[in-house]
Amino acid sequence: MEFYGNRKSLFGFMDEERNSIQSPARLSTRSHQEMCEQDLVLSPPRPSSTSMVSLLPPPSPESPWTLSPLQTPSPSILYSCIASLHRHEGNIYSIAVAKGMVFTGSSSTRIRVWRQPDCVERGFIKARHGEVRAILAHDNMLFTTNKDCKIRIWNFTVSDNFRTKKVTTLPRRSSFLSFSKSNTQQQHRDCVSCMAFYHAEGLLYTGSFDKTVKAWRVLDKRCTCVDSFVAHESNVNAIVVNQDDGFVFTCSSDGSVKIWRRVYRENSHTLTMTLKFQQSSVNALALSSFFDNYFLYSGSSDGSINFWEKDKMSGGFNHGGFLQGHRFAVLCLVAIEKLIFSGSEDTTIRVWRRAEGGCYHECLAVLDGHRGPVRCLAASLEMEKVVMGFLVYSSSLDQTFKVWRVKVMPDQEKTMCLDYSDYHSNSKTTTTKMDYEMSPVLSPSWVEKKMKASNYFQ
Repeated sequence: MEFYGNRKSLFGFMDEERNSIQSPARLSTRSHQEMCEQDLVLSPPRPSSTSMVSLLPPPSPESPWTLSPLQTPSPSILYSCIASLHRHEGNIYSIAVAKGMVFTGSSSTRIRVWRQPDCVERGFIKARHGEVRAILAHDNMLFTTNKDCKIRIWNFTVSDNFRTKKVTTLPRRSSFLSFSKSNTQQQHRDCVSCMAFYHAEGLLYTGSFDKTVKAWRVLDKRCTCVDSFVAHESNVNAIVVNQDDGFVFTCSSDGSVKIWRRVYRENSHTLTMTLKFQQSSVNALALSSFFDNYFLYSGSSDGSINFWEKDKMSGGFNHGGFLQGHRFAVLCLVAIEKLIFSGSEDTTIRVWRRAEGGCYHECLAVLDGHRGPVRCLAASLEMEKVVMGFLVYSSSLDQTFKVWRVKVMPDQEKTMCLDYSDYHSNSKTTTTKMDYEMSPVLSPSWVEKKMKASNYFQ
Protein backbone atom coordinates (compact mmCIF):
# COMPACT_ATOMS: atom_id res chain seq x y z
CA MET A 1 0.00 0.00 0.00
CA GLU A 2 1.22 3.47 -0.84
CA PHE A 3 -0.10 6.77 0.49
CA TYR A 4 0.71 10.20 -0.76
CA GLY A 5 -0.06 13.19 1.40
CA ASN A 6 0.75 16.24 -0.66
CA ARG A 7 -1.96 18.90 -0.60
CA LYS A 8 -3.57 20.29 -3.72
CA SER A 9 -6.69 22.19 -4.72
CA LEU A 10 -9.80 20.33 -5.74
CA PHE A 11 -9.14 20.84 -9.41
CA GLY A 12 -5.42 20.18 -9.53
CA PHE A 13 -5.17 16.41 -9.56
CA MET A 14 -6.73 15.24 -12.78
CA ASP A 15 -3.89 15.79 -15.22
CA GLU A 16 -1.68 13.23 -13.46
CA GLU A 17 -3.95 10.34 -14.39
CA ARG A 18 -4.56 10.96 -18.08
CA ASN A 19 -2.16 8.25 -19.15
CA SER A 20 -3.20 5.69 -16.51
CA ILE A 21 -7.00 5.74 -16.79
CA GLN A 22 -9.00 4.17 -19.56
CA SER A 23 -11.77 6.13 -21.19
CA PRO A 24 -15.30 5.09 -20.15
CA ALA A 25 -17.03 2.53 -22.33
CA ARG A 26 -19.66 3.67 -24.76
CA LEU A 27 -23.28 3.19 -23.82
CA SER A 28 -24.93 0.13 -25.30
CA THR A 29 -28.17 -1.78 -24.99
CA ARG A 30 -26.65 -4.53 -22.91
CA SER A 31 -27.88 -5.83 -19.58
CA HIS A 32 -27.20 -4.10 -16.25
CA GLN A 33 -24.47 -6.62 -15.47
CA GLU A 34 -22.77 -6.17 -18.81
CA MET A 35 -22.79 -2.41 -18.41
CA CYS A 36 -20.43 -2.59 -15.44
CA GLU A 37 -18.38 0.21 -16.98
CA GLN A 38 -21.16 2.67 -16.24
CA ASP A 39 -23.15 0.59 -13.79
CA LEU A 40 -26.67 1.79 -14.57
CA VAL A 41 -29.89 0.73 -16.26
CA LEU A 42 -31.32 3.04 -18.89
CA SER A 43 -34.91 4.14 -18.67
CA PRO A 44 -37.00 4.16 -21.84
CA PRO A 45 -36.54 7.40 -23.81
CA ARG A 46 -39.15 10.07 -23.19
CA PRO A 47 -40.69 12.32 -25.88
CA SER A 48 -38.70 15.31 -24.64
CA SER A 49 -35.41 13.56 -25.43
CA THR A 50 -35.79 14.25 -29.15
CA SER A 51 -35.21 17.98 -28.62
CA MET A 52 -32.28 17.75 -26.24
CA VAL A 53 -29.58 18.57 -28.75
CA SER A 54 -31.06 21.97 -29.61
CA LEU A 55 -31.29 22.86 -25.90
CA LEU A 56 -27.62 22.36 -25.15
CA PRO A 57 -25.86 25.45 -23.73
CA PRO A 58 -22.40 26.51 -24.87
CA PRO A 59 -19.45 24.69 -23.25
CA SER A 60 -18.54 25.79 -19.75
CA PRO A 61 -15.36 27.87 -19.25
CA GLU A 62 -12.08 26.21 -18.34
CA SER A 63 -12.25 27.23 -14.67
CA PRO A 64 -13.57 24.29 -12.62
CA TRP A 65 -15.05 26.57 -9.95
CA THR A 66 -18.55 27.83 -10.56
CA LEU A 67 -21.38 29.40 -8.64
CA SER A 68 -24.89 28.26 -9.45
CA PRO A 69 -26.92 31.00 -11.20
CA LEU A 70 -30.12 29.05 -10.64
CA GLN A 71 -32.96 30.50 -8.61
CA THR A 72 -34.62 28.15 -6.16
CA PRO A 73 -38.31 27.32 -6.85
CA SER A 74 -39.10 27.19 -3.12
CA PRO A 75 -38.81 29.90 -0.43
CA SER A 76 -37.92 27.15 2.06
CA ILE A 77 -34.47 26.40 0.64
CA LEU A 78 -31.33 28.14 -0.55
CA TYR A 79 -28.60 26.38 -2.45
CA SER A 80 -25.54 26.94 -4.59
CA CYS A 81 -22.85 24.91 -6.30
CA ILE A 82 -19.71 25.93 -4.41
CA ALA A 83 -17.21 23.78 -6.30
CA SER A 84 -17.04 21.86 -9.55
CA LEU A 85 -14.30 19.54 -10.77
CA HIS A 86 -13.90 17.99 -14.18
CA ARG A 87 -12.20 14.65 -14.66
CA HIS A 88 -10.53 14.61 -18.04
CA GLU A 89 -10.79 10.82 -18.20
CA GLY A 90 -12.81 8.29 -16.26
CA ASN A 91 -15.71 8.61 -13.85
CA ILE A 92 -16.15 8.80 -10.08
CA TYR A 93 -18.17 5.76 -9.03
CA SER A 94 -18.42 6.18 -5.25
CA ILE A 95 -18.39 8.84 -2.52
CA ALA A 96 -18.23 8.54 1.27
CA VAL A 97 -18.12 11.14 4.06
CA ALA A 98 -16.66 10.67 7.57
CA LYS A 99 -14.68 12.59 10.18
CA GLY A 100 -14.79 15.80 8.15
CA MET A 101 -13.29 14.03 5.13
CA VAL A 102 -14.69 13.14 1.70
CA PHE A 103 -13.47 9.98 -0.03
CA THR A 104 -13.92 9.45 -3.77
CA GLY A 105 -13.40 6.22 -5.68
CA SER A 106 -13.05 6.19 -9.44
CA SER A 107 -11.88 4.24 -12.45
CA SER A 108 -8.28 5.02 -11.50
CA THR A 109 -6.18 3.31 -8.83
CA ARG A 110 -6.33 6.28 -6.47
CA ILE A 111 -8.84 6.90 -3.68
CA ARG A 112 -8.83 10.65 -3.21
CA VAL A 113 -9.26 12.27 0.21
CA TRP A 114 -10.68 15.80 0.54
CA ARG A 115 -11.26 18.09 3.49
CA GLN A 116 -14.72 19.47 4.23
CA PRO A 117 -16.04 21.94 3.31
CA ASP A 118 -13.36 23.68 1.24
CA CYS A 119 -12.38 20.45 -0.59
CA VAL A 120 -8.63 20.83 -0.26
CA GLU A 121 -7.02 17.52 -1.08
CA ARG A 122 -5.41 15.80 1.91
CA GLY A 123 -3.81 13.00 -0.11
CA PHE A 124 -4.78 9.77 -1.78
CA ILE A 125 -4.63 6.04 -1.16
CA LYS A 126 -3.04 3.84 -3.78
CA ALA A 127 -5.38 0.94 -4.59
CA ARG A 128 -3.44 -1.27 -6.95
CA HIS A 129 -6.47 -3.05 -8.42
CA GLY A 130 -8.36 0.16 -9.17
CA GLU A 131 -11.98 0.75 -10.19
CA VAL A 132 -13.31 1.49 -6.71
CA ARG A 133 -16.98 0.75 -7.25
CA ALA A 134 -18.17 1.26 -3.67
CA ILE A 135 -16.86 3.14 -0.63
CA LEU A 136 -18.17 2.98 2.94
CA ALA A 137 -16.80 4.91 5.92
CA HIS A 138 -17.54 4.32 9.61
CA ASP A 139 -15.62 6.04 12.41
CA ASN A 140 -11.97 5.60 11.42
CA MET A 141 -12.58 2.62 9.14
CA LEU A 142 -12.83 2.83 5.38
CA PHE A 143 -14.18 -0.06 3.27
CA THR A 144 -13.53 -0.17 -0.47
CA THR A 145 -14.31 -2.61 -3.28
CA ASN A 146 -12.17 -3.14 -6.37
CA LYS A 147 -12.38 -4.78 -9.78
CA ASP A 148 -10.79 -7.98 -8.40
CA CYS A 149 -14.11 -8.59 -6.52
CA LYS A 150 -12.42 -8.21 -3.12
CA ILE A 151 -13.07 -5.84 -0.24
CA ARG A 152 -10.30 -3.88 1.48
CA ILE A 153 -10.41 -2.37 4.96
CA TRP A 154 -8.33 0.70 5.88
CA ASN A 155 -7.76 2.59 9.12
CA PHE A 156 -7.28 6.34 8.85
CA THR A 157 -6.45 9.12 11.29
CA VAL A 158 -7.46 12.75 10.87
CA SER A 159 -4.84 15.18 12.11
CA ASP A 160 -2.48 17.74 10.65
CA ASN A 161 -1.05 14.93 8.54
CA PHE A 162 -3.68 12.54 7.23
CA ARG A 163 -2.52 8.94 7.59
CA THR A 164 -3.96 5.62 6.57
CA LYS A 165 -3.07 1.95 6.82
CA LYS A 166 -4.52 -1.09 5.11
CA VAL A 167 -5.87 -3.53 7.70
CA THR A 168 -6.84 -6.51 5.59
CA THR A 169 -8.34 -7.79 2.35
CA LEU A 170 -11.56 -9.83 2.31
CA PRO A 171 -11.54 -12.73 1.94
CA ARG A 172 -8.33 -13.11 3.87
CA ARG A 173 -5.58 -15.40 2.70
CA SER A 174 -5.64 -18.68 4.58
CA SER A 175 -3.01 -21.40 4.70
CA PHE A 176 -1.51 -22.65 1.46
CA LEU A 177 -3.40 -25.96 1.55
CA SER A 178 -6.83 -24.46 2.19
CA PHE A 179 -6.45 -21.18 0.32
CA SER A 180 -8.15 -22.22 -2.91
CA LYS A 181 -11.19 -23.82 -1.29
CA SER A 182 -11.88 -21.14 1.33
CA ASN A 183 -11.49 -18.21 -1.05
CA THR A 184 -13.73 -19.84 -3.64
CA GLN A 185 -16.50 -20.16 -1.09
CA GLN A 186 -16.15 -16.68 0.41
CA GLN A 187 -15.22 -14.42 -2.49
CA HIS A 188 -17.78 -12.75 -4.71
CA ARG A 189 -17.68 -13.96 -8.29
CA ASP A 190 -18.59 -10.61 -9.86
CA CYS A 191 -18.45 -6.86 -9.25
CA VAL A 192 -19.13 -5.88 -5.60
CA SER A 193 -21.63 -3.08 -6.16
CA CYS A 194 -22.69 -1.98 -2.65
CA MET A 195 -21.93 -2.21 1.06
CA ALA A 196 -23.58 -1.54 4.43
CA PHE A 197 -22.25 -1.76 7.99
CA TYR A 198 -24.21 -2.87 11.06
CA HIS A 199 -22.53 -1.03 13.91
CA ALA A 200 -23.82 -3.02 16.89
CA GLU A 201 -22.56 -6.39 15.63
CA GLY A 202 -19.61 -5.23 13.56
CA LEU A 203 -21.06 -6.87 10.44
CA LEU A 204 -20.17 -5.68 6.96
CA TYR A 205 -22.73 -6.57 4.27
CA THR A 206 -21.67 -6.67 0.63
CA GLY A 207 -23.91 -7.03 -2.42
CA SER A 208 -22.71 -8.13 -5.83
CA PHE A 209 -23.65 -8.61 -9.45
CA ASP A 210 -23.32 -12.34 -8.73
CA LYS A 211 -26.80 -12.02 -7.07
CA THR A 212 -25.50 -12.77 -3.57
CA VAL A 213 -25.18 -10.91 -0.29
CA LYS A 214 -22.37 -11.75 2.12
CA ALA A 215 -21.97 -10.84 5.79
CA TRP A 216 -18.45 -10.34 7.18
CA ARG A 217 -17.57 -10.03 10.86
CA VAL A 218 -14.84 -7.40 10.66
CA LEU A 219 -14.28 -6.41 14.30
CA ASP A 220 -12.48 -9.62 15.25
CA LYS A 221 -9.01 -10.60 14.11
CA ARG A 222 -10.18 -13.29 11.69
CA CYS A 223 -12.51 -11.03 9.62
CA THR A 224 -14.45 -14.04 8.36
CA CYS A 225 -17.46 -14.40 6.09
CA VAL A 226 -20.20 -15.59 8.44
CA ASP A 227 -23.03 -15.89 5.92
CA SER A 228 -23.62 -15.88 2.18
CA PHE A 229 -26.99 -16.18 0.47
CA VAL A 230 -28.54 -15.66 -2.95
CA ALA A 231 -30.66 -12.55 -2.46
CA HIS A 232 -32.09 -11.85 -5.92
CA GLU A 233 -32.56 -13.20 -9.40
CA SER A 234 -30.29 -10.51 -10.85
CA ASN A 235 -27.65 -7.97 -9.78
CA VAL A 236 -27.79 -6.64 -6.23
CA ASN A 237 -27.63 -2.87 -6.74
CA ALA A 238 -27.98 -1.40 -3.23
CA ILE A 239 -28.07 -2.49 0.41
CA VAL A 240 -28.89 -0.65 3.66
CA VAL A 241 -29.14 -1.73 7.31
CA ASN A 242 -31.48 -0.47 10.02
CA GLN A 243 -29.11 0.29 12.89
CA ASP A 244 -31.88 -0.08 15.49
CA ASP A 245 -32.92 -3.66 14.78
CA GLY A 246 -30.35 -5.01 12.29
CA PHE A 247 -32.81 -5.66 9.45
CA VAL A 248 -31.17 -5.65 6.00
CA PHE A 249 -32.78 -4.14 2.89
CA THR A 250 -31.66 -5.05 -0.63
CA CYS A 251 -32.75 -4.10 -4.15
CA SER A 252 -31.97 -5.56 -7.54
CA SER A 253 -32.22 -5.30 -11.30
CA ASP A 254 -34.92 -7.97 -11.03
CA GLY A 255 -37.28 -5.20 -9.85
CA SER A 256 -37.61 -6.33 -6.23
CA VAL A 257 -36.90 -4.82 -2.82
CA LYS A 258 -36.44 -7.35 -0.03
CA ILE A 259 -36.13 -7.28 3.76
CA TRP A 260 -33.88 -9.79 5.53
CA ARG A 261 -33.71 -10.64 9.23
CA ARG A 262 -30.70 -12.10 10.95
CA VAL A 263 -31.66 -15.23 12.87
CA TYR A 264 -31.15 -14.72 16.59
CA ARG A 265 -27.92 -16.27 17.93
CA GLU A 266 -27.08 -17.50 14.44
CA ASN A 267 -25.26 -16.03 11.47
CA SER A 268 -27.89 -16.95 8.89
CA HIS A 269 -30.46 -14.58 7.41
CA THR A 270 -34.05 -15.20 6.44
CA LEU A 271 -36.33 -13.33 4.03
CA THR A 272 -39.16 -11.61 5.88
CA MET A 273 -40.81 -9.50 3.17
CA THR A 274 -40.68 -8.63 -0.52
CA LEU A 275 -41.93 -5.09 -0.89
CA LYS A 276 -42.51 -5.02 -4.63
CA PHE A 277 -41.76 -6.72 -7.87
CA GLN A 278 -41.88 -4.95 -11.21
CA GLN A 279 -40.18 -4.98 -14.58
CA SER A 280 -38.25 -1.78 -13.94
CA SER A 281 -34.87 -2.21 -12.26
CA VAL A 282 -34.45 -0.85 -8.71
CA ASN A 283 -31.12 0.97 -8.55
CA ALA A 284 -30.94 2.71 -5.16
CA LEU A 285 -32.17 2.54 -1.55
CA ALA A 286 -32.24 4.96 1.37
CA LEU A 287 -33.56 4.49 4.92
CA SER A 288 -34.80 7.49 6.88
CA SER A 289 -35.61 7.46 10.60
CA PHE A 290 -37.07 10.22 12.73
CA PHE A 291 -37.73 9.33 16.35
CA ASP A 292 -39.70 6.06 16.03
CA ASN A 293 -40.80 6.61 12.41
CA TYR A 294 -39.03 4.73 9.62
CA PHE A 295 -39.30 5.31 5.87
CA LEU A 296 -37.66 3.28 3.12
CA TYR A 297 -37.10 4.84 -0.31
CA SER A 298 -36.21 3.08 -3.56
CA GLY A 299 -35.21 4.62 -6.89
CA SER A 300 -36.19 2.85 -10.11
CA SER A 301 -35.28 2.97 -13.78
CA ASP A 302 -38.76 4.26 -14.64
CA GLY A 303 -37.89 7.54 -12.89
CA SER A 304 -40.06 7.00 -9.82
CA ILE A 305 -39.14 6.90 -6.13
CA ASN A 306 -41.30 4.50 -4.13
CA PHE A 307 -41.48 4.81 -0.36
CA TRP A 308 -42.74 2.64 2.48
CA GLU A 309 -43.52 3.46 6.11
CA LYS A 310 -42.84 1.01 8.92
CA ASP A 311 -45.95 -0.09 10.76
CA LYS A 312 -45.40 0.44 14.48
CA MET A 313 -47.72 -2.41 15.43
CA SER A 314 -46.77 -5.20 13.03
CA GLY A 315 -43.24 -4.10 12.21
CA GLY A 316 -43.94 -4.52 8.49
CA PHE A 317 -43.59 -1.84 5.83
CA ASN A 318 -46.66 -0.34 4.14
CA HIS A 319 -46.43 1.32 0.75
CA GLY A 320 -46.99 5.04 1.19
CA GLY A 321 -46.82 6.21 -2.42
CA PHE A 322 -44.23 7.41 -4.87
CA LEU A 323 -42.43 10.61 -5.74
CA GLN A 324 -42.47 11.44 -9.42
CA GLY A 325 -40.47 14.21 -11.01
CA HIS A 326 -37.41 12.68 -12.61
CA ARG A 327 -37.73 12.06 -16.33
CA PHE A 328 -35.29 9.17 -16.52
CA ALA A 329 -33.86 6.51 -14.20
CA VAL A 330 -33.14 7.31 -10.55
CA LEU A 331 -29.58 6.08 -9.95
CA CYS A 332 -28.81 7.16 -6.35
CA LEU A 333 -30.54 8.22 -3.13
CA VAL A 334 -29.43 9.77 0.16
CA ALA A 335 -31.68 10.32 3.21
CA ILE A 336 -30.58 12.66 6.00
CA GLU A 337 -32.85 14.17 8.63
CA LYS A 338 -36.18 14.83 6.85
CA LEU A 339 -34.59 15.39 3.44
CA ILE A 340 -34.14 12.94 0.58
CA PHE A 341 -31.70 13.71 -2.23
CA SER A 342 -32.20 11.82 -5.51
CA GLY A 343 -29.81 11.75 -8.47
CA SER A 344 -31.04 10.76 -11.89
CA GLU A 345 -30.10 9.90 -15.44
CA ASP A 346 -31.92 13.13 -16.41
CA THR A 347 -28.84 15.02 -15.03
CA THR A 348 -30.66 16.58 -12.06
CA ILE A 349 -30.62 16.20 -8.28
CA ARG A 350 -33.96 16.68 -6.57
CA VAL A 351 -34.33 17.69 -2.93
CA TRP A 352 -37.44 16.28 -1.23
CA ARG A 353 -38.73 16.95 2.28
CA ARG A 354 -41.10 14.68 4.18
CA ALA A 355 -43.90 16.51 5.96
CA GLU A 356 -44.22 16.26 9.71
CA GLY A 357 -46.31 13.32 10.89
CA GLY A 358 -47.35 12.02 7.47
CA CYS A 359 -46.42 10.46 4.17
CA TYR A 360 -46.64 13.67 2.18
CA HIS A 361 -43.52 15.03 0.53
CA GLU A 362 -42.58 18.30 -1.13
CA CYS A 363 -39.96 18.96 -3.76
CA LEU A 364 -37.91 21.84 -2.39
CA ALA A 365 -35.48 22.29 -5.27
CA VAL A 366 -33.97 20.84 -8.43
CA LEU A 367 -30.18 21.09 -8.50
CA ASP A 368 -29.42 21.42 -12.18
CA GLY A 369 -25.74 21.66 -13.01
CA HIS A 370 -24.52 18.33 -14.37
CA ARG A 371 -24.58 17.53 -18.07
CA GLY A 372 -24.74 13.74 -17.70
CA PRO A 373 -26.46 11.13 -15.49
CA VAL A 374 -25.84 11.67 -11.77
CA ARG A 375 -24.14 8.45 -10.71
CA CYS A 376 -23.65 8.81 -6.93
CA LEU A 377 -24.44 11.12 -4.01
CA ALA A 378 -23.30 11.73 -0.43
CA ALA A 379 -24.41 14.30 2.13
CA SER A 380 -23.46 15.60 5.57
CA LEU A 381 -25.16 17.90 8.06
CA GLU A 382 -24.10 21.49 8.69
CA MET A 383 -25.96 22.87 11.70
CA GLU A 384 -26.41 26.61 12.10
CA LYS A 385 -28.32 28.71 14.62
CA VAL A 386 -31.40 29.42 12.51
CA VAL A 387 -31.23 27.26 9.40
CA MET A 388 -30.28 23.64 8.84
CA GLY A 389 -27.46 23.29 6.34
CA PHE A 390 -26.19 20.38 4.28
CA LEU A 391 -23.17 19.70 2.12
CA VAL A 392 -24.09 17.52 -0.86
CA TYR A 393 -21.50 15.79 -3.04
CA SER A 394 -22.43 14.51 -6.48
CA SER A 395 -20.64 12.85 -9.37
CA SER A 396 -21.90 12.36 -12.87
CA LEU A 397 -21.11 10.40 -16.00
CA ASP A 398 -20.26 13.75 -17.58
CA GLN A 399 -16.98 13.23 -15.65
CA THR A 400 -17.64 16.01 -13.11
CA PHE A 401 -17.69 16.11 -9.33
CA LYS A 402 -19.67 18.90 -7.65
CA VAL A 403 -20.13 20.22 -4.12
CA TRP A 404 -23.43 21.87 -3.19
CA ARG A 405 -24.33 23.87 -0.09
CA VAL A 406 -28.01 23.54 0.77
CA LYS A 407 -29.72 25.54 3.52
CA VAL A 408 -33.26 24.78 4.63
CA MET A 409 -35.29 27.56 6.20
CA PRO A 410 -37.45 26.98 9.30
CA ASP A 411 -40.74 25.26 8.56
CA GLN A 412 -43.20 27.50 6.82
CA GLU A 413 -46.45 26.88 5.02
CA LYS A 414 -45.63 23.90 2.81
CA THR A 415 -46.67 23.29 -0.77
CA MET A 416 -46.68 19.65 -1.70
CA CYS A 417 -44.96 18.74 -4.93
CA LEU A 418 -45.17 15.62 -7.07
CA ASP A 419 -46.25 13.27 -4.27
CA TYR A 420 -48.78 10.78 -5.64
CA SER A 421 -49.55 9.12 -2.32
CA ASP A 422 -51.93 6.25 -1.86
CA TYR A 423 -53.45 8.24 0.96
CA HIS A 424 -54.45 11.26 -1.13
CA SER A 425 -57.94 9.93 -1.77
CA ASN A 426 -58.65 9.87 1.97
CA SER A 427 -56.84 13.07 2.90
CA LYS A 428 -58.43 16.48 3.38
CA THR A 429 -55.13 18.22 2.75
CA THR A 430 -55.09 20.25 -0.45
CA THR A 431 -52.10 19.36 -2.56
CA THR A 432 -50.68 21.65 -5.21
CA LYS A 433 -48.53 19.97 -7.85
CA MET A 434 -45.53 21.87 -9.10
CA ASP A 435 -43.97 20.53 -12.27
CA TYR A 436 -40.71 21.48 -13.91
CA GLU A 437 -41.15 21.52 -17.67
CA MET A 438 -37.53 22.26 -18.49
CA SER A 439 -36.02 19.44 -20.51
CA PRO A 440 -32.84 17.97 -19.04
CA VAL A 441 -29.62 19.35 -20.50
CA LEU A 442 -27.42 16.43 -21.50
CA SER A 443 -23.99 16.45 -23.04
CA PRO A 444 -23.98 15.93 -26.83
CA SER A 445 -22.10 12.63 -26.52
CA TRP A 446 -24.64 11.29 -24.02
CA VAL A 447 -27.55 12.31 -26.24
CA GLU A 448 -25.98 10.46 -29.16
CA LYS A 449 -25.54 7.33 -27.07
CA LYS A 450 -29.09 7.59 -25.76
CA MET A 451 -30.52 7.86 -29.23
CA LYS A 452 -28.62 4.81 -30.44
CA ALA A 453 -30.00 2.82 -27.53
CA SER A 454 -33.62 3.88 -28.13
CA ASN A 455 -34.36 1.10 -30.62
CA TYR A 456 -33.85 -1.42 -27.85
CA PHE A 457 -36.93 -0.14 -26.04
CA GLN A 458 -39.27 -0.01 -29.04
